[in-house]
Amino acid sequence: MELDYTIKRSAGRRKLTITVERDRSVVVHAPEGTSDEKIQQVVESKRKWIFEKSGHPQKYRDLPHPPGKELVSGESALYLGRQYRIEMVGTELHEVEFVQRFLIPAARKEKREDALREWYLGRAGEKIIPRVKVHARRLGVDICGVRIVDHRYRWGSCTPRDYVHFNWRLIKAPMVVIDYVIVHELAHLMEANHTARFWNIVRTQSPTMDKARAWLKEHGQLLEQEI
Repeated sequence: MELDYTIKRSAGRRKLTITVERDRSVVVHAPEGTSDEKIQQVVESKRKWIFEKSGHPQKYRDLPHPPGKELVSGESALYLGRQYRIEMVGTELHEVEFVQRFLIPAARKEKREDALREWYLGRAGEKIIPRVKVHARRLGVDICGVRIVDHRYRWGSCTPRDYVHFNWRLIKAPMVVIDYVIVHELAHLMEANHTARFWNIVRTQSPTMDKARAWLKEHGQLLEQEI
């Protein structure tokens, strides 16, 4: 069976790694100058692993309904692993407020999805970035910066120049899941591939790793929804 993959070369990258995205696409991250022949050789050596990853019955199953939903009073939205009621309120509010429920101003009714997304982005920056710095200190790794980004299928990533990126959608997940994803990406600054050493680092810093991974497998598709 033919194996399709995308190659992304980077001048700052030292090792070749392969990732299988949640949409089943295969991406090869390679140091600049790595030949196509060398990349194909590595991909072929990982063929069995790639097909096992892309065929995961939970992580990659299709959504039973289209992403997103209409935001109206009585609906709910995820935040830190829990569903909270949404209420449209006709007050002087100009932006979303959270008081154990989401209050969305009537003035933003026509663009309420954008309003809630802006709120999520703000909370992601407030809660995720400080946790990254805490875990970086504990692991003894230096990072150049943290960015909250918009990806549909990746929860986090790190760059060859030691920047770490995290998906704003993570703010919908429990803190135990957020901490696991943070540790996972920071551990890649110490060990590029998913070796035994890598998983030992992650498990030591995130002892609830198995619980977090199980939550992502079961509920990850909810995070992928726009809202």
